[in-house]
Amino acid sequence: NLGLTGTKLGCAEGGCGACTVMISKYHPHLGRHHSVNSCLAPVCSLHHCAVTTVEGIGSVAGKLHPVQERIAMSHGSQCGFCTPGIVMSMYALLRNNPTPRMVDIEEAFQGNLCRCTGYRPILEGYKTFTTCRFQVNVLTVCCQGNILLPAPLYNPADFQPLDPTQEIIFPPELMSPTRLSFMGERVLWLQPASLDELLDLKARYPNAKLVVGNTEVGIEMKFKNLLYPVILAPSYIPELNTIEHTDLGIVFGASCSLTVLGDVLKTAVASLPTHQTGVLIAVLEQLRWFAGLQIRNVAVFFSMLTCSFCTSTHALSVSLSISLIICLYPSSLSLFSASRFPCSFSLSLLDFLAGPRVVVMDENFFPGYRRTILTPEEILLSVLIPYTSQYFAAYKQSPRREDDISIVTSGMSVTFAEGTAVVKEMALSYGGMAATTVLAKYTASGLLGKQWGEELLQDACASLAKEMTLHPSAPGGMVTYRRALTLSLFYKFYLTVQRKLAAEVKNACCYQVPRSPCEHSCPHPPLLPYSDLHLSLCLSFLGVCVCVSDQAVPEGQKEEDVVGRPMMHLSAMKQATGEAIYCDDIPLYENELHLCLITSTKAHARILSIDTSEADVMPGVVTCVLAKDIPGSNVTGPAFYDETVLADHTVTCVGHIIGAVVADTQAHAKRAASAVKVSYEDLQPVIITIQDAITHQSFYQPIRTLQRGDTKQGFTQADHVLEGEIYMGGQEHFYLETNATVAVPKGEDGEMELFVSTQAPAKTQALVAKALGVPANRVVVRVKRMGGGFGGKESRSTILSTVVAVAAHKLKRPVRCMLDRDEDMLVTGGRHPFYGQYKVGYMKSGKVVALKVTFYSNAGNSMDLSFSVSRALFHMENSYNIANVWGRGYPCKTNLPSNTAFRGFGGPQGMLVAESWINDVAQSLGLPTEQVRRLNLYKQGDTTPYSQILEHITLDRCWDECLETAHYKQRRAAVDQYNRNHRWTKRGLAIVPTKFGISFTALFLNQAAALVHIYTDGSVLLTHGGTEMGQGLHTKMVQVASRCLDIPTSKIHITETSTSTVPNTSPTAASASSDLNGAAVQCNAMHSVANPLLGRQHPDIILNPDPNLTLVAHLMPLFRRAFLRTPDLGYDFETNAGRAFNYFTYGVACSEVEIDCLTGSNTNLHTTIVMDVGNSLNPALDIGQVEGGFIQGVGLFTLEELKYSPQGYLFTRGPGMYKIPAFGDIPTDLTVSLLRDAPNQKAIFSSKAVGEPPLFLAASVFFAIKDAITAARAESGLSGPFRLDSPATPERIRNACEDRFTKMCPPALPGTFTPWAVTV
Repeated sequence: NLGLTGTKLGCAEGGCGACTVMISKYHPHLGRHHSVNSCLAPVCSLHHCAVTTVEGIGSVAGKLHPVQERIAMSHGSQCGFCTPGIVMSMYALLRNNPTPRMVDIEEAFQGNLCRCTGYRPILEGYKTFTTCRFQVNVLTVCCQGNILLPAPLYNPADFQPLDPTQEIIFPPELMSPTRLSFMGERVLWLQPASLDELLDLKARYPNAKLVVGNTEVGIEMKFKNLLYPVILAPSYIPELNTIEHTDLGIVFGASCSLTVLGDVLKTAVASLPTHQTGVLIAVLEQLRWFAGLQIRNVAVFFSMLTCSFCTSTHALSVSLSISLIICLYPSSLSLFSASRFPCSFSLSLLDFLAGPRVVVMDENFFPGYRRTILTPEEILLSVLIPYTSQYFAAYKQSPRREDDISIVTSGMSVTFAEGTAVVKEMALSYGGMAATTVLAKYTASGLLGKQWGEELLQDACASLAKEMTLHPSAPGGMVTYRRALTLSLFYKFYLTVQRKLAAEVKNACCYQVPRSPCEHSCPHPPLLPYSDLHLSLCLSFLGVCVCVSDQAVPEGQKEEDVVGRPMMHLSAMKQATGEAIYCDDIPLYENELHLCLITSTKAHARILSIDTSEADVMPGVVTCVLAKDIPGSNVTGPAFYDETVLADHTVTCVGHIIGAVVADTQAHAKRAASAVKVSYEDLQPVIITIQDAITHQSFYQPIRTLQRGDTKQGFTQADHVLEGEIYMGGQEHFYLETNATVAVPKGEDGEMELFVSTQAPAKTQALVAKALGVPANRVVVRVKRMGGGFGGKESRSTILSTVVAVAAHKLKRPVRCMLDRDEDMLVTGGRHPFYGQYKVGYMKSGKVVALKVTFYSNAGNSMDLSFSVSRALFHMENSYNIANVWGRGYPCKTNLPSNTAFRGFGGPQGMLVAESWINDVAQSLGLPTEQVRRLNLYKQGDTTPYSQILEHITLDRCWDECLETAHYKQRRAAVDQYNRNHRWTKRGLAIVPTKFGISFTALFLNQAAALVHIYTDGSVLLTHGGTEMGQGLHTKMVQVASRCLDIPTSKIHITETSTSTVPNTSPTAASASSDLNGAAVQCNAMHSVANPLLGRQHPDIILNPDPNLTLVAHLMPLFRRAFLRTPDLGYDFETNAGRAFNYFTYGVACSEVEIDCLTGSNTNLHTTIVMDVGNSLNPALDIGQVEGGFIQGVGLFTLEELKYSPQGYLFTRGPGMYKIPAFGDIPTDLTVSLLRDAPNQKAIFSSKAVGEPPLFLAASVFFAIKDAITAARAESGLSGPFRLDSPATPERIRNACEDRFTKMCPPALPGTFTPWAVTV
């Protein structure tokens, strides 16, 4: 209602940080300013708070705040949807600490995600706020090897200084909090001002929910549809915010946030003796990885203990027998707690009627998942965190180290008989091995009285393997991995204690761990516990060495000519201030309504009935939209009409759209949609996985085959032949802005205007018109910008737009819908999972002479664009010249939401299979992988399997420069030396090339158009067929027009992409948009019509000298359309003839990683990238695309994993369970170079496409991991090729590092159980 749209909604669960704002409130311990997730902050919780949004600190029209300016000028904003949240996280940090350390900045961003930039430019720009000044080392190496120093991407001297004295002061009227009582539509919110009042309210409402940060209740109410009619908010009660230092520990009030707790513990650790800080350090370590800072700023410790699944704090607490003190007010709670339990955590609680009681937090404390034995009448007053001298440690293993839910956690403690290493007491607790935290009682009791040594280790592992079991169908899956972790984590604890004993016991040599033959050698025992050692491996950006290499503009280029210069993204400033308008930011129309989808809960079923009666009478509901309401055709599809707008008789996937509810608010629509009852009759078969499709021969046609040479003869000639297979999982686009549409009926002739977040305005126009039963000329689709796309909004955005348009048509009122993150992930599909089988023939030298590959892709329940994913066949050899090749691709028809285009569009899958078999060839021969890859690289004039001759190839240059820049030989030697010296951590190194064809594989899409308007004041309005989704397309087009028109960029404006100005456009996809639209703009702008109003002489044009008149005598039209198509393209699979691609983009990357063999965790230590982008139109934007694509690829190959149930239900439907790379996942040492002196005559101003090609270079991380695993397997006597599927998650890494621990936890036999999740 305030029109403040800068704060964005990215996930609604506090996992992405797009909604970050700064809250200022009076607090006795916490800084007055802190960042929070506004999506989880109820308005009532802001009583006596000041809220600062991104609009409140600066604007383009006024003055940008330095925080906004620096992220924009350092090129840290691409799509911009995440930018306001990142800006506010940084701003909140600076309000409390104007001169932060780099580690403070990293911590501030733990709760923020970005899908576009790759994070480096954001950190680089904000590092200028620290005392460690930093500037990018810009370096270019030309083809002669000369070092060139072009202009930097930006100049930090241009940044305005930060002046903390100019910030808005804290409002003094907010320093005296008062009570609040607010009755909402369904919930009563009560904020008491005193402890007496809280106890009285708790007695009156025993089932009331106590809420401080709303980090759990908010999730439960939104995603689990739970309702808490009464909420008590005790945030401001003084007794619940006290902090007291006692002789036994530190007492924290129950409302103290985790941030407060962490700050106090850090101070205590710095000042207390070492023997007292063990528990404090362990808690701090777990806090560091618990959620993001926005969550820690409001969440409280007891919530962390009792609500967060499998946290290490659970396990740590149980291992130390934490006690809970439940008391009657006003007992002396802290003293009571301290006297009874001197060496344990104590939670002090109050009951209005009952007396105090003590509850030990053992395995009985959690009677069920997310439940405790506390009674409804009890409230928590304080928490005592004790000092202790026990030997103990806490561990957490999760898919992503930063802000992630744990897989398995453990807390372990041991006490020895005085002066000995004989176990006196021991506690081993685990989270993630049952619905609640469990104690390994049998194992612990069996170790009592034993000497700490090898025998104890053997007995403990054997016992744990028997005691810590899981059913093969256990929720969460990863059963073998979780069981192995129980042993691995104990082994870490064993080493930690072993080192401490060695340091403490006089005869230290008795406790040294031998190198051989025992497996647990650790050549250079660190001083820190093993868990802390791992932290040292997760090196922060504080130590990152960044070398970004752009290209110098040609000598003599005019200063006004911006082509080739690192011009800032045109919208960067607006994005940094929150003024950039996205689809859902459009102001509400009068009488506007909101829509929520009704989706299927069955993968394959017949619809028997749809009962909307309950929804129809719910508050705010206007109507339900079903298939019968579609005025035109219910048949739809982007390429093939094999889908329905709304399911009529049959559903073919979970998430199939059946209908929609339209209401006055989004909340009312969502609530009513969940009330619609659909009855089904299950149908068979239900095909979920690729293997299911193979079994049922469920494939879409055509099945493509590509062949060159004679593979039979090639295999005969080969010295060796090997066969293998690899599976590559899918990937969620996770654009920060979910799909959104606003449909506005115009009131006559069936006209409708749609504002859509889509990459394909023309396709959206066509399908909406088809559904409405009107000609396309009655529908206008407008796209201002998108908050990311990556291919996910090329075709699947239409499944929402058509439904919203039908609803708007039915009601003759504007209708709006922006999907929630969980809805978007459920219905839209993602990157195609692939299964590849290969047979390769090769010589003793490593030269590959024959290849046979079969691809199976999981296309989902419709064809969508899966025929174009046959691009995998065009990349089945990647960058290698093979004389005899045969490949076939099967698009599998399954009962999953239709998978679709995603950056690379089948190319990464095909190339990963190629790199897998060439890696196997090298391993089978015992040759260095880089030697085998280099031997097989394409050369100038070679011919591809699809009969295209390679011209102007730069693979060899990229390869050699990458080797040199990465210091590959020295790095290889260092890796080998490291691996010889370390048993349980290994390093790996890999160098991987890419060759990516540029053009749409669908011939008719290789065209574009542009429209130029020149106004009498000399300003230019430019429109083209491409859409802006963060890649900087509009910026590049303005640069092109500026050169062609020879005018400043300030005179050129692009307002939007619209079907009413440039019709019949191709989607913005396939990395071809700069080429196609740039050429169209060039063709248009170069026409002589541009000359007159730009100060040129033209005999037919005379401007009227009267400034009050706009008449122009003898004037030609001052606008022009231009159309362009890529010439000489066209490939025929049947004849294997024609030209498939206009040209190729080349690149090479070298990566070094380190893995933890015991847990599977990995760290990217180094990456060098050399990319051939021709003559870059804009080096800053192109480097941003290289880095962003690379980090997105790191997610694809090492982290992001979609989990489906055997029934086709998607478990991973938000950032809580689906993890994309975060700030902490970027390489510690990063070098990015754009190849110089490599002009491309096939594209605009000799440039090359850059959007998709860099993504596959992240496979260098995958194969570096595989190289490290190879070293680990060698320790167990294993050698030769082995299968590693993608992504290389910690689970897959750990299971591949076979050792004695994994052998104790064998997997269940396939077919003997129903898995929790399946490989689709």
